[in-house]
Amino acid sequence: MTLAGRMRQRLGVRMRSALAASAVVAVASVFTGIAFVVAARVILTRNVDQDTGDRAAQVAGALDDDAALAAMMRPSLRDRTVVQVLDAGGHVLRASALITGAQPISPLRPDPGQRRLEQRELPVSKDVTFRITALGVATAAGPRIVLVGQSIDEIDEGTEAAVGALAVGLPLLTVIVGVATFLFVGRSLRPVDAMRRQAETITGRNLHTRLPVPPTADEIAALAVTMNTMLDRIEAATEAQRRFVADASHELRSPLSTVVAGLDLVGDGPHVTRMRRESERMARLIADLLLLARVDENGLQLRRSDVDLDDLVYLERERLALERPGLRVTTWASPVRVSGDPHHLQRVLRNLVDNAARYAAGAVVLTTALNAGCGEVTVADDGPGVPVAQRDRIFDRFVRLDDDRSRSGGGTGLGLAIARDIVIAHGGTLTVEESPTGGALLRLRLPLESSDPGPGGRSPGRDEVS
Repeated sequence: MTLAGRMRQRLGVRMRSALAASAVVAVASVFTGIAFVVAARVILTRNVDQDTGDRAAQVAGALDDDAALAAMMRPSLRDRTVVQVLDAGGHVLRASALITGAQPISPLRPDPGQRRLEQRELPVSKDVTFRITALGVATAAGPRIVLVGQSIDEIDEGTEAAVGALAVGLPLLTVIVGVATFLFVGRSLRPVDAMRRQAETITGRNLHTRLPVPPTADEIAALAVTMNTMLDRIEAATEAQRRFVADASHELRSPLSTVVAGLDLVGDGPHVTRMRRESERMARLIADLLLLARVDENGLQLRRSDVDLDDLVYLERERLALERPGLRVTTWASPVRVSGDPHHLQRVLRNLVDNAARYAAGAVVLTTALNAGCGEVTVADDGPGVPVAQRDRIFDRFVRLDDDRSRSGGGTGLGLAIARDIVIAHGGTLTVEESPTGGALLRLRLPLESSDPGPGGRSPGRDEVS
């Protein structure tokens, strides 16, 4: 995955939306600010040109009246305008008091009736630029040139003020838009988050649960309705599958009982023995299917009481010694008492022991112990073991990994799946590891009711049956 892809995953929708909105606003604001400053400066410059043009026209109208001309040349208190009247040769005839005795402020010499503009610095004020209007005027005394210059420092000050305001306002606007977008998008995504949290709780045992549909008739509401419709279809298909498994298992019990009874009447023989073994395997399969159907439909119903795991281990050791006399069974049992359903926990131990005996080369080791506040049972064999990459799959239903752990061993592929469901219902864990002898080691951990084994508990000991 690229760096950009990882960043998108890390930031999330809210932050990405906020950053995108902020970036768009920032770019748009920069271009808008530039356009605003340029437009404002153009408008202010035109206003100055308009003022200097009007002043030049007024001076031109007063050229034949010395008193009026003197009044026009007199600056006001806040006047930033200078005026010169030149003859056709460029000599200064009249000038504002600020530039009396100075050279002409502009080289522009328009013909009578024409107006020309320029911008330049004048020696009357250091580092101050003036907008100058030159107006050609025809008088009785001959052609005259009226030069009117006005400082543009107000334009510069206005532009600087606008730039300063934009420099402060645009980042602030970008941040406000980003924060507002983050909050609004988060509020808009609240229904999605509620749908996500509800979806996390939906499993195969509560498919009746539905996602909350927001009251707004928008795309999110449409998504919720679509997801709920999909859940309806999944629930219907799952219920049909469960009913089929339960009904088929129930219906198979009667003909299987007939087959078993018929085999008892036939007598003994190699073929009859084989058929009886297959009938027993089919009976276990049907029982497992019925249990899984009940678990999937209603969950596992537990009848909790105090259970001594070491007692269950000893019972399984004795059973295995009778059924597999050629198998060496070693037991290391410490007193361990937990709270759980004795029947279901016995079934877990039986499934684990049968699995180990099925694949063991010649030895099975059973242990019980207290470990980190939990009761722990391990069942190890010296068989082919389980590859690391397949250790999660063996707890799935009807999973067989290879020829060494195959149907020929007599398993149904449901024992470990049932054991895991029972252990999870008890709040425990069931994992597979490599045993010291190279085979598989199944580790069962259950929370303790009490660390005290109680009166009558056995002392830790080692027993071996072969």
